[in-house]
Amino acid sequence: MNHVVKVLKAQFITHDVKSFVVEKPQGYNFIPGQATEISINSPKWKKELRPFTFTNLKESNYLEFMIKIYKDRDGVTNELGKINAGDELILHDVFGTINYKGPGVFIAAGSGITPFISIFRELYKNNQLRGNRLIYVNKTSEDVIMGNELHKMLKNDFVNFYTRENVVGFTGRRIDRNFLIENIVNFSQNFYVCGPEDFVTTVRKILIDLGASAETIVFEE
Repeated sequence: MNHVVKVLKAQFITHDVKSFVVEKPQGYNFIPGQATEISINSPKWKKELRPFTFTNLKESNYLEFMIKIYKDRDGVTNELGKINAGDELILHDVFGTINYKGPGVFIAAGSGITPFISIFRELYKNNQLRGNRLIYVNKTSEDVIMGNELHKMLKNDFVNFYTRENVVGFTGRRIDRNFLIENIVNFSQNFYVCGPEDFVTTVRKILIDLGASAETIVFEE
C-alpha cells in the first residue's frame, strides 16, 4: 500500500548525506533495522522506487531517513538532494531482514550504518546497549554519519575505521582478516553487517572462516 507523505524537514547532515523527516501515516509501523521503498511524488519520479532505512525511534510521531545523495548521477538521490520541506514523497511497504537478536558486534560501511541507528537509539532509550560494539568503516572522517550521537551512545564500544585518511590515532586500511582478528575476541557472538554488497560478502566470509556461525550473522539478504 502506498502512502503520500509531506516532508517536514530536510537538511544535509554530512557533505553528501541528507536527513528527511516526514509525516508518519496512521498505523504505519516498522521494526528497528527495517526499510521501505521511497519514490518522489512527481510525474517523472513516482515510479522510481529506492530502498531506504528508517532511522527514527519506532514510537516517534514522524519518520526519518538518512540518504546518501549522489550528485554526479542523474538519479533518484540527486533529485532527493533538491527536495525540501513541503515537498511530497511516496512510501511503500515495510521490509527488511536486519533486526536485533541480542548483543553482538555491528560492522557497517558508509551509509550501511542507517539500519543500525534505529536499533541503537531503541536500545539506548531502554538502557540495553551494553554488550554491543560498533566497527564503522568510512573513507574519511567527513563521511561519518551521526558520529557524535553514536559516540555518546556507545562510548568506547564505537570503533572508527578510515580507509583513506591517515589521522593520528586512526587506521587507514581496509577491513581484512587481520583487522577482525585484532578487534574481535569472540567469534561465537552475534554479528550485524551492513554496507555495499561486496563489503558484506567479504566480511561475512571472513567471519565464517574465523569461526562465526552463518546463523549468527545478520545482514540484508
